[in-house]
Amino acid sequence: MLEVQNLIKDYENKPLLKGVSFTVDKGQLVCLLGASGSGKSTVLRIIAGLEEPQSGAVLWQGQNLRDTPTHKRGFGLMFQDYALFPHKTVAQNIAFGLQMQRLPEDEIAQRVRAGLESIRMQSFADRPVTELSGGEQQRVALARALALSPSLLMLDEPLGALDHTLRTQLIQELRAMLRQSQIPVIYVTHDREEAFGLADRLLILHEGVILQQGTPQELFKQPASPWVAEFLGLGNLVPGVVSQTEPLTVKTAFAELSVPTQRQTLVAGQECKLLLRPEDALLSSAATPESNAFGCVVRDSRFMGEYHQLELLCGGVSLLARSQEPAQIGAGLQAQWSPERIQVFPNS
Repeated sequence: MLEVQNLIKDYENKPLLKGVSFTVDKGQLVCLLGASGSGKSTVLRIIAGLEEPQSGAVLWQGQNLRDTPTHKRGFGLMFQDYALFPHKTVAQNIAFGLQMQRLPEDEIAQRVRAGLESIRMQSFADRPVTELSGGEQQRVALARALALSPSLLMLDEPLGALDHTLRTQLIQELRAMLRQSQIPVIYVTHDREEAFGLADRLLILHEGVILQQGTPQELFKQPASPWVAEFLGLGNLVPGVVSQTEPLTVKTAFAELSVPTQRQTLVAGQECKLLLRPEDALLSSAATPESNAFGCVVRDSRFMGEYHQLELLCGGVSLLARSQEPAQIGAGLQAQWSPERIQVFPNS
């Protein structure tokens, strides 16, 4: 339904967006995931018509929106601070946009009731929004945006101001509400947990460029670069050098590791990085001559609920590994990563 084509935008004579392109289908929830300053919010503002790009286009159902003013695009945009009216009640905040559209009073009342029901806040209708918690204000802002029946809904860090516990609770509720609406959604966040918990499709934006896009499962299983792997917190990135190609072996500071054959052609002496995921570590207290096994010393052991996270010192390199059992700090362990569980990133 939405097609963004090659957006280019400068800010203070520096490139902010360097050719951003993507699509959003009907009922799809697309997450723009990136660090602060990557250009995420600027993309939303251009789609909404609040800013203009130097070049590129935004198409809605095939129609170029270049000459369509913001108020005629029919899109909803919800900001991180919610922008609720502090002097109005919950119901009055939800009704505000509908009143601006000069809808009949009975239709406004019906939509406000439906909005309150969707966020399970019927009893809060007459309460001032200043008396609400952060999570309740977030729900009201979302109900106000959805009451307008936007063709496209854009959410800019809507949970960013909430604490971690409340944010985790609201992710599931938010996804259910957005799915029920069947409105296509673009959701901007810098938080991996939010993005993975909400998105049908993820777009990783870095320095104005989309580095990778796909389903959360695709990005988790096959990050396209070391930067993406590190940004998503997928595990240990270890530098190495190809020591031989048949079989493919990489020499690191702590061991020579057999790795899967790559689609790219690697040559002896080529530098690369290995992704060793903590959850794939095989740990043993006894040394064995198995392939890809090497000795380590436990530097730290932390209980994380479902597992213990170990920090291992291996040949001067610090590696994270997960274990179902705690480990004594200072104890010696053997760590092993199976070749098929290692991903190789050739240095460009």
